[in-house]
Amino acid sequence: MNFTNPLVYGVPCFLGLILVELTYSKHNKKDKKELYNWKDLASSLTMGVGSAVLAPLTKTIAAIVLFNYVYEVFNPEIEGIRTNIMGWKSFGYAWYIWLICQLLDDFSYYWFHRQNHNIRLLWAAHVVHHSSDNFNLGTAVRNGWFTILYKPFFYMWIPAIGFPPEMLVVCLGIEALWQFQLHSVYVPKMGIIEKIFNTHTMHQVHHSQNIEYMDKNHGGFLNIFDKLFGTWKELDENIEIKYGVTHPPNSFNPLVILTHEYRDIWRDMKKSKNWYHKFMYIFAAPGWSHDGSTLTIKQYRKQLKNGTLKTSL
Repeated sequence: MNFTNPLVYGVPCFLGLILVELTYSKHNKKDKKELYNWKDLASSLTMGVGSAVLAPLTKTIAAIVLFNYVYEVFNPEIEGIRTNIMGWKSFGYAWYIWLICQLLDDFSYYWFHRQNHNIRLLWAAHVVHHSSDNFNLGTAVRNGWFTILYKPFFYMWIPAIGFPPEMLVVCLGIEALWQFQLHSVYVPKMGIIEKIFNTHTMHQVHHSQNIEYMDKNHGGFLNIFDKLFGTWKELDENIEIKYGVTHPPNSFNPLVILTHEYRDIWRDMKKSKNWYHKFMYIFAAPGWSHDGSTLTIKQYRKQLKNGTLKTSL
């Protein structure tokens, strides 16, 4: 059974909604601030176009190669693992199977997203999305190009246990559609909906560089996993949000935005001849340093709580 990735239809809608929000923002300035910066928007759209060009490659790697491979290797025609050990060959396409697949997709997205913030090498790819100090629908398409190299590996367990690969690809597309529309400051808190779903105000928290908010709200369309694993944070309307990252690329050049964190990793690795330190500069949390000259978010919060803060992020 073949399905079309929802993002095929989503891209024209993305551009249309960006235009609508841009037009609206020019006539209704929120807090007297410009919601869009033209150079920043141009950078975001350039990277968005690049992501759209790479999307077929992503689908080829994820759906045709990796997802189909693990789907088949765990259940070959003779003595398949799923059939002989788990007791089933495939879950099929019943409506409730779609719901379960979407839930598992969201669970995988949470850990994929969280590790993008916890492992510096992955952060180097993901920081692109956070590098703008504007929060708008243009920022939603500001995606790094290198996440396609590792994102599918966070999801490969789903077809391995019996969910059809094409079903997972559709669920990934639905997840991306939900994520896009979260990038708006014009949608207020949504009451009871916020008990279950990841909403616009929750995603504003995620894009904030305020110390209270950093590394919070990694969920896709649900917030249950953030609440279960201790990374959920509600928006405090008394705190003025500052969007972006603490070490911005300071450039509108898409190539600089895409690669600046890799450059910084290389620079930091040269600070020490110790191979363990070099390893940690690549795979530890962003901000880790062998001499304490910079701190991770957890270290910063701990020192701030204990009143022993000696350095900054």
